Amino acid sequence: MGFFDFFTEEIAIDLGTANTLIIHNDKVVVDSPSIVARDRVTGKIIAVGKEANLMQGKTHENIKTIRPLKDGVIADFDASEQMINRLIKSIPALKKKILPPSLRMVICIPSGITEVEMRAVKESAERVNGKEIYLIHEPMAAAIGIGIDTIQPKGNMIVDIGGGTTEIAVIALGGIVCDKSVKIAGDVFTNDIIYYMRTQHNLYIGETTAEKVKINIGSATDDLEMPPDEMSIQGRDLLTGKPKQVMISYREIAKALDKSILRIEDAVMETLSQTPPELAADIYNTGIYLAGGGSMLRGLDKRISQKTDLPVYIAEDPLRAVVRGTGIALKNLDRFKNILIK
Repeated sequence: MGFFDFFTEEIAIDLGTANTLIIHNDKVVVDSPSIVARDRVTGKIIAVGKEANLMQGKTHENIKTIRPLKDGVIADFDASEQMINRLIKSIPALKKKILPPSLRMVICIPSGITEVEMRAVKESAERVNGKEIYLIHEPMAAAIGIGIDTIQPKGNMIVDIGGGTTEIAVIALGGIVCDKSVKIAGDVFTNDIIYYMRTQHNLYIGETTAEKVKINIGSATDDLEMPPDEMSIQGRDLLTGKPKQVMISYREIAKALDKSILRIEDAVMETLSQTPPELAADIYNTGIYLAGGGSMLRGLDKRISQKTDLPVYIAEDPLRAVVRGTGIALKNLDRFKNILIK
């Protein structure tokens, strides 16, 4: 504990394609959509997070909304850096400080990330005053966040369905034994719904509306025990060009998402087939854990359970499982030093 530790603040960041969450002093202080709005004329960022999210799909030609992260990695370097910077500055405890403190950070990254993409995350963190930066793989953070003891010689399987990627990993002895990262997740589900509405109902809807449909009546199977009510969807009629409204049931959404969910199931099966036999025996006893926002899709746990013949558990508060794990790793750096990438 040196003199400079007094000026160091510790934060854990889950830099997601759809949402960015930040933990400071064991509390989630930032939970905001990963989106920025940029003025095309000046090139300045005019809004970040929730404010920019409200603008999505409603902008005029001088304003452009950008999602700086694509498939879990940084796609727009400049926008992502400004977004991280603004979100860190919005942390209540750091606002009060006169001098910006140097930061000790643990940042979450997808397991299928390349060296170049990793460097982009690191450089972004360094530019916002990050002095000590550690990276942690998403499925590992999710496992810690769910409450699994990852350091034990025992196999656990995590499926983390985020916005841009689905991360599937078998974890034992504080490491990832086999993993698979597929670019099918929340964003693809949203696009599936848009495509379905266009082809089946001649209705053109935006991303924000499709996202609402997914949350309100999204389903992975068409036989739910407690089905949600039908939902009215407004959009533009592709034939007449007039605004129109259509009633949709969860069964139609299940049909729209079917192909994408099949691909996630196949990836789970593939990961299971690569698992060493001793760990496969452990997974038979412990089952599969689901985390991430995508795991909240109705009936998904049941569907994966039927496919794999294994029990499937959804983490409590699955949206925050990854950031919780990242926060725990930040607090116990010594314990998890073999897991973290310096």
